[in-house]
Formats: sequence, C-alpha cells, structure tokens
Amino acid sequence: MKLANFDIEAFLRDYWQQKPLLIRNSWAAWQNPLDPNELAGLACEPEVESRLVIGAQGSWTVEHGPLAEARFAALGQEPSTLLVQAVDHHVPEVAALIAPFRFIPNWRIDDVMVSYATDGGGVGPHFDQYDVFLIQGHGRRRWRVGQNCNADSLLLPHEDLRLLAEFEATDEWLLEPGDILYVPPGIAHDGVAVGDDCMTYSIGFRAPSRSELIADFADDLVADIEDDDRYTDPGLATQSNPGEISAGALDALHAMITEKLSDRKAFARWFGGYNSTPKYPEVDWAPEEATSIEEVREYLANRPTLARNPASRLSFIHDGTELLLFVDGECFECHGETVAFAEQLCAEDMFDVVPEFAGSAAVQSLIVQLINQGSVAFEDGE
Repeated sequence: MKLANFDIEAFLRDYWQQKPLLIRNSWAAWQNPLDPNELAGLACEPEVESRLVIGAQGSWTVEHGPLAEARFAALGQEPSTLLVQAVDHHVPEVAALIAPFRFIPNWRIDDVMVSYATDGGGVGPHFDQYDVFLIQGHGRRRWRVGQNCNADSLLLPHEDLRLLAEFEATDEWLLEPGDILYVPPGIAHDGVAVGDDCMTYSIGFRAPSRSELIADFADDLVADIEDDDRYTDPGLATQSNPGEISAGALDALHAMITEKLSDRKAFARWFGGYNSTPKYPEVDWAPEEATSIEEVREYLANRPTLARNPASRLSFIHDGTELLLFVDGECFECHGETVAFAEQLCAEDMFDVVPEFAGSAAVQSLIVQLINQGSVAFEDGE
C-alpha cells in the first residue's frame, strides 16, 4: 500500500523533523478500519493501555483503563475522548495503516494509538517528543499547530496531561476522513472534534533520549563486569601534594569507562535487543502448546504463509559475515540461508516461505524458536 500523490523524497527533505504537513486524502479508497464499539471493547481489557479524557478547553479530567463497559453508557453531554494505545497489536486492519509509512526504518516505529471523541473533545494544546502522522479515520477534527517547544516550555499543572500554558496557533485545518497531518517533534498542536464519532489514528515514532541510551547501555555493561576489574597503578610515583588527583590517574580512570562505552560491536548487539524489546513485555503472546520441529517441517512442505505478530518488533544488523536478527528482545545469529530469510522476515509482515528456506534445517530451527516465543505464526495461526 502506498500513499497517492505523495513524494517521499520531497517529504524527507523538506518536512521530516522540520515542519508540519497536511496531506489531503491520499488513499485510493479510504475506509475506517475500526468500529468505535471495538475500540471501547479494547479499553475494557486489562492488558490494553487506555485513557478516558473528560472535558474541554481549560478543564480536563483523566480516567485510566481498564474501563468498565458501563462507564461508556454513563457518559453525559460533556465532551469526552477515549485514547487507546497500541491498537495495531490487536487489530490487523489497524496494523495495516503502518505500511505506507515504512519509508521510515522499522526500528523507529512505535505503535498506532486510536482516539474516539465526541463533539468538542480533545486533550488540549500539547507537544510530543516524537514524530506523528495523524490520520483522520471518521468524522472531522480541527487541528491547530503552533510554536516550537522544548523542556523550557511552560506547562499547566496536571497529573496526567502535558498541557501547554501558552499556545500560539500558526496554522489551522479541518481534517476529513482519509486526511493526514504530519507533526514533527516539539511542535505544539491541538485537535478538537467537530461533531460526534470523531476517530483519529496516530502513528507514532520512537526517538530514544541520550540519557536513556547511556543509562541502559551502562546497566548492560555493568552486568557483565567482574567486581575485581579495578583500577591499578603499578609504578606509582610520588607527587608533591598528596591531595592532587593527577592527570595520569584521571586518564587511566577515564579509560576504564570509555573503553567499554566505545565498544561499537557491544553497543550494536545491546541496542538491537533494547530496541526490539516489546512495548508491553508483560503480555505473553506465546502459544499454549509449544510447536515442534516436526510440525514446522510438515507445514513448510506445503509452502505456507508466515505472518509476523503485529505486536512483535524485528530488526537486524549486519555484522561482518553474519547477521544479527533481533526479535522481541532476543538475538539470533544468522548465517548462510538464514541471512536472506531474516532480511525478508524484517521487510514483510507476511510472505510465502519459498523452498530454499523451507528445506533449510537452520531456517526450520529459527522458525520453531520464533513461533514458540509468539513472534510469528503460520497464517492459519497454528
């Protein structure tokens, strides 16, 4: 699936992480992929992250899911917005919305949040620290975009919402079903439903912070460092003032840290696992009964279709003659025919397993492992 009348190269050159862009109906034939009742049903599930925002400009209250089914029937006339995270993990038709945006590397894609709002509903002027494509699915929403924001931007006091104290609108659009608004990181924006039954699909992108990278990589390194790996100073020379920390000592101490942090191969392996860790690792997608190698071989004999779990995160890194495949936080070292298989697995959500792969013992073994951790399945779900 591709967006019509959309120049990817021009977008990346002129808009990506620079300025907003309104993309009017670029779908060949837009159809809203999710019924509002289905969205409400997901918000009732304990493993699904959801919020219900009640109110409008100047006054918002937030209720966190899971929500009771009776809560929706009890909503009054006050504007409301239901927000459900990672709907693509549960609804294949919503997951399919990501396909046109895969000109952005998969490792940057986060999830698809879906919102449903009644007339006047919204979450107030705010800014995000990541890129987002806002697809109008049903009804209409008025979007305003404004100033560039950062950590110094003044926020209103609120426990659950990051509301801007000041919002200076520079552009305003009314989005109809199928329209898309791209908003880069740090740009203030505010969306308000115009009429009832307003549904918006937000495709968000991950951008790890420097502090997160340093902290998590350091934790990973420390876990493998022996306690007796300590500073030493053979050949210590006397110094005029015992209170001084000498330049030589500082150099040696600094090297103890930077030698580890500058190991690019170690960083690559760590980042692949870190970045592919599921958004909700507490959710177990593994099948109730483990699949055996014999069962996989039986399926592969009929050239089956292999499908990725929409909730799974996959990526790979070429490392010399081998390929490191990262799936849901696990690393698989691939050689020979498994390299091409891993590349196809990361590139396509679903594909027919060709004889070259089906007859490979290494590929068979890899498929067994991925099925048993709930990352892939044959199309019929077996």
